[in-house]
Amino acid sequence: MAEHILVIEDEPEIGNYLRRGLTFEGYTVEVATNGLAGLALARERPPDLVVLDLMLPGIDGVEVARRLRSGSDVPILMLTARSDVADRVTGLEAGADDYLVKPFAFEELLARIRVQLRRRVRDAQPAVLRYGPIEMDTAAHDIKIGGRRVELTAKEYELLDLFMRHPQQVLTREVIYDRVWGYDFGGESNIIEVYVRYLRQKLEAQSEPRLIHTVRGVGYILREDS
Repeated sequence: MAEHILVIEDEPEIGNYLRRGLTFEGYTVEVATNGLAGLALARERPPDLVVLDLMLPGIDGVEVARRLRSGSDVPILMLTARSDVADRVTGLEAGADDYLVKPFAFEELLARIRVQLRRRVRDAQPAVLRYGPIEMDTAAHDIKIGGRRVELTAKEYELLDLFMRHPQQVLTREVIYDRVWGYDFGGESNIIEVYVRYLRQKLEAQSEPRLIHTVRGVGYILREDS
């Protein structure tokens, strides 16, 4: 079933542009031209994600975000014509998960939408992941290997989370870039190799067997060697 996106945007040109583009990408799209109409649609047909303009007639995007967030954990991507840090912080504190400054490239909007939808699916999955000696409590962000607690940085955690959700499956460099770095990644580099090395060092700190293996020319795999 296609994921449902609610766009709350008062500029008809932008609203129609988003409707066409997102529909072409396979999403079901509804557009509201003001905050009250958007809240009504969200109640009638709860969306999987909301694209919300900051500057709206009547109640503004900040208030809409607060009302949406009071009864829902739906991801909110806020659009703003202002690049001031204070405006972005206000939107995030009201409950927005991400923001994008107008004018924006549709490809970047699409990438951010995909990131938020993936996170929602991931968060709905089992709270504790296990593979071999690794136990990962995704609710508490707690990692143990053989009972030993492992402290990870945010990116190390995201990388291990990806491996834990796809054990014994080769993950290409392209997939890892997309899932872990997404639109924040700026080009070719050895960033994956660096973070895999960090992760291995922490998981193997007490001479534990290697679990993350290199598949030369392809990527990496989480696997127990027999």
